[in-house]
Amino acid sequence: MIRETLVLRVPTRDPGDVASLEALFDSGTIAPEEVVAIFGKTEGNGCVNDFTRAYSVDMLKYMFAERLGCSRDDVAKRIAMVMSGGTEGGLSPHLLIVGVREHPDGHATNGLPTLAVGTAFTRDFLPEEQGRMIMVHETARAVRRAMDTAGIETIDDVHFVQVKCPLLTSERIADAHARDQVVVTEDTYASMGYSRGASALGAALALGELTEDQIPESAIGTDWSLFSGRASASAGIELLNCEIIVLGNSTQWAGDRVIAHDVMQDAIDSPALWRALSGAGLDSPPQLDDSARARLDAVLCKAEPATTGEIRGNRHIMIDDSDINATRHARAVVGGMVAGAVGRTDVFVSGGAEHQGPDGGGPIAVIATR
Repeated sequence: MIRETLVLRVPTRDPGDVASLEALFDSGTIAPEEVVAIFGKTEGNGCVNDFTRAYSVDMLKYMFAERLGCSRDDVAKRIAMVMSGGTEGGLSPHLLIVGVREHPDGHATNGLPTLAVGTAFTRDFLPEEQGRMIMVHETARAVRRAMDTAGIETIDDVHFVQVKCPLLTSERIADAHARDQVVVTEDTYASMGYSRGASALGAALALGELTEDQIPESAIGTDWSLFSGRASASAGIELLNCEIIVLGNSTQWAGDRVIAHDVMQDAIDSPALWRALSGAGLDSPPQLDDSARARLDAVLCKAEPATTGEIRGNRHIMIDDSDINATRHARAVVGGMVAGAVGRTDVFVSGGAEHQGPDGGGPIAVIATR
């Protein structure tokens, strides 16, 4: 069987809104059983107490369970759902649906590298395991399994690895203490960074960007010279395991979509964005024209304020603002830069890029139709 990847994008009116997705099912555009992954941007704060992510996942599980005639637990095992909180600035809440179907031709591809997708899930992590080497190793193994599922044979053909990972809450920390275990941090917000960082380093290990002897446990969350140029990790309260989505190109798949990526060196690195756009066949600066915009399926990227407190020698206050979290600032900055280039605001910009690209920068990927 030759497979084809489907990529569809729908707006949401609120975190629990699944009406536009159900309309796709009702119209026959995509079938519920074809969906393998969903990326979502919700309008919460993106921090520990952002329950818009969990609410969105719950509503999707209820809907899919009814459509597929299975339990919500079964839905969670078959569909990777990555909800990223925070639509600061002009970013628009939306869902990006990724599906897989048998290609109409059935047995032949066009011989060109074409968008391929694979998903995998780790086991649940104990509180004391989060942000530590066990998470790095488990994530690396899951990334390799997702590559196998996607039929991506070489690591160079992987262009984006999305990981949804857990975080620590006061309840989870208390559970570890009750068992005489030590967690990586007592700060629940800081735990998000450790979890994202360990997940990203796991992807780097799987993709050969780093070797195991280059990643001591003490480097997680501290040594920003270690990073993956293709990993994006998002932490949430709604799960205890890691959900992995691997996107790449493969000649084993059919269809007209392709993915390309680049690495932003800082939050205003528009040349990196344009290189990714060009790699996916979209090249009409200073802003995509109507024809190119119609072929743009998705932009996926990370945002992070530089720990130096500067962008190209000029001071920024993202880290020092006690009223608005730094990752919220970063999403707005990068979201504005991307939206200005592509002429759309429904782009997937995720905050918190620990070990995901260089300090202050981050990976960026573009999916487009040829």
